[in-house]
Amino acid sequence: MTCPIGYFVHHQGRGHAERAAAIVNALSPDRPVTIFSARTDIFPPLRPNVVVQAIPSLFEAPADLIARPVLAVARTPSTLHCAPLGWASITRAVASISRWFDAVRPALFVTDVSAELAQLARIASIPCVPVLQHGDRRDPGHMAAYESAVGILAPYAPALEQADRPDWMRRKTYYAPGLGVPTFVCTRQEARETLGLAQDADIVLVVSGGGGTGTPAAPLTIGARADPDALWLTIGMVEHQWHETSPGNLRHLGWVDDPATHIAAADRIVSSAGDTTVHMIAAAGRPWIVIPEWRYFDEQLWKARLLATAGAAVALEHWPSHVGSWTDAWARAIALDLAAQHALVDPFAADHCAAWLEALADSVAADPACSPVQGSR
Repeated sequence: MTCPIGYFVHHQGRGHAERAAAIVNALSPDRPVTIFSARTDIFPPLRPNVVVQAIPSLFEAPADLIARPVLAVARTPSTLHCAPLGWASITRAVASISRWFDAVRPALFVTDVSAELAQLARIASIPCVPVLQHGDRRDPGHMAAYESAVGILAPYAPALEQADRPDWMRRKTYYAPGLGVPTFVCTRQEARETLGLAQDADIVLVVSGGGGTGTPAAPLTIGARADPDALWLTIGMVEHQWHETSPGNLRHLGWVDDPATHIAAADRIVSSAGDTTVHMIAAAGRPWIVIPEWRYFDEQLWKARLLATAGAAVALEHWPSHVGSWTDAWARAIALDLAAQHALVDPFAADHCAAWLEALADSVAADPACSPVQGSR
């Protein structure tokens, strides 16, 4: 019997679910997987033998929460990030996972991402693999998760690794560049035919992720107005301000089902620094300006800086507020060597990562026989 693997998936944004789907779909068909997440509707199609189990959110207060001031002001230990007291929803979520640990005795538990659940797995004597993200994560909570792990999964290229990662972390880190991101890129001509865009247009695409409030529209109006011969398109969330005056060459398309096709159709790209966004653009290769959105632990800020260091993108730490800023940024973006972008993506990242994860699972499985789980026979 093949030992099961457990997987926690954070429901914010899209990248966590897409990474998880890519990995579990590349695992052996006889490998049972149970995914725990607060949302079950965020996943791409999953292969048989994969179960998605809904658990209460670890991060959002439940509707039936009874306010207790003495608990609300209780100190949070430095080894934890989000651990409020008195939330029955968290109790239920932890109980669901712990019961599953006891009933199944999985070979591995992957967390994407929760430092608290990585520590829970270690306390429960279950080998854990946390997903590593960019940002300043030298705090005791993150370091406890990494220290207690049997392996660490980094869904990016070694060239984008931070200099502050200690050697012991790097030794047990597996790099899977572009994991969960579609790497097939159609030609610019094919993409424009598909989208009904003019072949001779100069197209600037602005890509906003789904993990925050969206790209501010006002800076885009400045950039588009100063670039009247180009068509500016935005996909994803856009945050509008009362004072913006939008020119006619700026169009907001909202959420689209095929962001990779829009990226392929573009001549130049502006984006946030979300993981999925970054790797889709790197796969296509375009003059590229990255402007990080606010994230915990400065995740996108670090990634943007590392992209610039790798020569893959022009990184701005805030949105341009005047024409000169846009002009300077575009001049630098057009001069980029696009080969540096392509080097950041492995088209076989999911297959390679699955092989690594299976070998690790087989090597650390506490119970070679495991326990029967539905669909594993």
